[in-house]
Amino acid sequence: MVTLLGNALILLVIQLDTRLHTPMYFFLTHLSFLDICYSSVTVPKLLDVLSSERRISFYGCIAQMYFFHVLGSSEMFLLAVMAYDRFVAICNPLRYTVLMRRAVCVPLATCAWFGGFVHSTFHTGFLLRLSFCGPNELDNFFCDATPLLKLSCSDTRVDEILLIVTPGILGPSCFTLVLVSYNRIVEGRQKTFSTCAAHLMVVSIFYGTGIIVYVQPMSVYVPANRFITVFYAVITPMLNPTIYALRNKEVKGALRKLLIPLNIAQVKTSTASNI
Repeated sequence: MVTLLGNALILLVIQLDTRLHTPMYFFLTHLSFLDICYSSVTVPKLLDVLSSERRISFYGCIAQMYFFHVLGSSEMFLLAVMAYDRFVAICNPLRYTVLMRRAVCVPLATCAWFGGFVHSTFHTGFLLRLSFCGPNELDNFFCDATPLLKLSCSDTRVDEILLIVTPGILGPSCFTLVLVSYNRIVEGRQKTFSTCAAHLMVVSIFYGTGIIVYVQPMSVYVPANRFITVFYAVITPMLNPTIYALRNKEVKGALRKLLIPLNIAQVKTSTASNI
């Protein structure tokens, strides 16, 4: 509920306040919408698992894994784009409107989403060619690639290599871009360190836990990984609204501007009822 309400509030505030129609908040709306979908793919079923219902159909499991990887990969790319946007805004403010004009922002956001779909389709396609004829108990809170591969009775060596190599290249590459961007920001503007530190904390949780889980051989996959996945599947979508928006002065101002008319209307209603 925190994730859904927090991200939905950000979408509403940015949509209603024209002052927030800038590249930074354009990317933030994509992140908020993505986090709503991202958490909705796994958390409802995860809550069922923690209660009593622990069943999911095979194709339901594949669908959950597919969309989880679409949204997770898209967020991985989008966070790198957002870090670059902040670097340009802080270190090149005079050129910001040129470098991050709409003709640039829309393709960047589109590429982030498209990259997520391509990455997930690639891995899901390879997984669907496998046979599953043995055990059917998944060693995870939700359907993911590595636990599914452990259930296959086919030769999974190619899939294991792809699962290590692809995230092993994309994840660290995007994380490196984020670190370079924030390092340049801190070098150029020391006063932004506190904001950058908060961003880096959440980004490090997302990239770090993802790299730990995926960039390892399936033979060393341990049950503890199921708890690590909670960080990038549940915790970061919940933290993103606070770190990226609700600590922002512009968003706070827009939120107060949105809530003041509601308070006035409530006061008028109370006054009228007393009369």
